[in-house]
Amino acid sequence: MKDIKLLFLDIGGVLLSDGWNHQARMEAVDRFGLDPIPFEKDHSVAFPLFENGKLNLEQYLDSVVFNKPRSFNKTDFRAFMFSKSTLLPHFLPWLIEWKQKSQIRVFAVNNEGKEFNDYRIDKFGLDQLFDAFISSCEVGYSKPDPCIFKLALGIAHVEPKHCLYFDDRAIHVAIAKQMGIHAFVHEGFEQSKTILESINQSTHE
Repeated sequence: MKDIKLLFLDIGGVLLSDGWNHQARMEAVDRFGLDPIPFEKDHSVAFPLFENGKLNLEQYLDSVVFNKPRSFNKTDFRAFMFSKSTLLPHFLPWLIEWKQKSQIRVFAVNNEGKEFNDYRIDKFGLDQLFDAFISSCEVGYSKPDPCIFKLALGIAHVEPKHCLYFDDRAIHVAIAKQMGIHAFVHEGFEQSKTILESINQSTHE
């Protein structure tokens, strides 16, 4: 991998927590007294539409949570949802320094609803690292659809063999590999750091 020109990187599960994952939703069930079965069924239908930019957060909440009278309001529920986004240890500040040294471009390829995406970029200063965000809410495709990777490659104007990709989901990594991208499952900071440090060494040999 001596000719790596671009790093594609997932966000949730790599740099940040998965903000609205199953665990967060089950915490919402307990906190707000939701009936878990219809909540999860409605979520499974509405969330892909939200993630691909076809529903906004207000519409998602109206479809999944506020489709019946509630004893709580949207402001409180939204605040709870956003509070589930946390920074994972070590990787983001290290990557910002790595990028400065390597001079390799870094693009996000992530699945996220628009309001979550904007919040997480601003809250955690992700624009300090990323040169571009290929986000499902903006492009209308979500991983593992190969179209999102094709679009990312086209925007970057780079061949797959010159790209490296990290994602915490094995299926996303498998699809990226099928397209010729050097892809790895992110299993933790130290492992991914070792791979990226080897890229720096190769580049300067």
